[in-house]
Amino acid sequence: MDRVSKLENLRILVVGCGSIGSRHISNLKSFFPGPVEACDLDTERLSFINEKYGAKVYTDLREALEQKFDAVIISTPPSSHIPIALTSIEHDTHLFIEKPLSNTLDGIKELLEKGKKSDKVIFVGYNFRFHPGIRLVKDKVDSGEIGKILSATAEFGQYLPDWRPWQDYRKSYTAGKNLGGGIILDGSHEIDYIRWFLGEVKEVTCFAAKISSLDVETEDVAKILLKFKSGAIAGIHLDFVQRGYTRTCKLIGEEGTIEWSFLGQSVKVYSKDARKWQTLNINVELNDMYINEMKHFIRCIRGEEKPMINGEEGRKTLEVALAAKKSAITGKLVKL
Repeated sequence: MDRVSKLENLRILVVGCGSIGSRHISNLKSFFPGPVEACDLDTERLSFINEKYGAKVYTDLREALEQKFDAVIISTPPSSHIPIALTSIEHDTHLFIEKPLSNTLDGIKELLEKGKKSDKVIFVGYNFRFHPGIRLVKDKVDSGEIGKILSATAEFGQYLPDWRPWQDYRKSYTAGKNLGGGIILDGSHEIDYIRWFLGEVKEVTCFAAKISSLDVETEDVAKILLKFKSGAIAGIHLDFVQRGYTRTCKLIGEEGTIEWSFLGQSVKVYSKDARKWQTLNINVELNDMYINEMKHFIRCIRGEEKPMINGEEGRKTLEVALAAKKSAITGKLVKL
């Protein structure tokens, strides 16, 4: 499948060296023995990456791709993901594309077809699937511990200027409509892991708007209601206006309830038999899920594992997010 088989022979290019791109470079340097190089239009950013990590840098993507990389990690604003991915896969590379896959469905079918035809991995970076709390919830759902899932609730919120305090939030892609920003796309982790738990979505309705005084072009609060093919109903709250940080999930089954708290580092389970809550503490370092995600990707491109979130999975999550945005604009329920 690959033109190389040994880990130390792999060459990886990171395209986009903002906060998440820099994190990926730092993490790769901590365990990956092969060359990790970087491409960005921002020469100051590249100078920092070169000085801190000793990475070879490029400002021109096509010039970089001529160096024959095995994998490209795309961590640019969502609106540029698909054009970069199409160019990269034409140069015979595997792809790690940060979430969301894009801000539209344009070009995705072509990308997935090219990936299948060339037998290349297309992986979408929904890193919360690698969080031990979320994985524990998934295991309990799959084991049937709380029976058939009837309803779910997920919430994420944090004040946007606190996300990346070193950056003017108004210059972030999250604040820009044309770059693929907005809380629905940037907060689509919750859509992705709820899909992972409950299966495919059938109908979507949503209220979302720019409500706060933040200087952004996008929706900053969203309430999404999902109906699944299984019959389950889920509600997702997303915002980048609340002070502090919250990230929680609750699943209600016929035989019990599960609650996950990111800040509480715990999973709580209530079963019909025990008739009381059991708390399972989860000690986790935030960066571990990013490292585990990247190690999984490398095992995938070596043919040792199948991608947990492939391009098709990323497309399905994006379809739900875009349906929520459409519902908020039209005021109508959207069927998938």
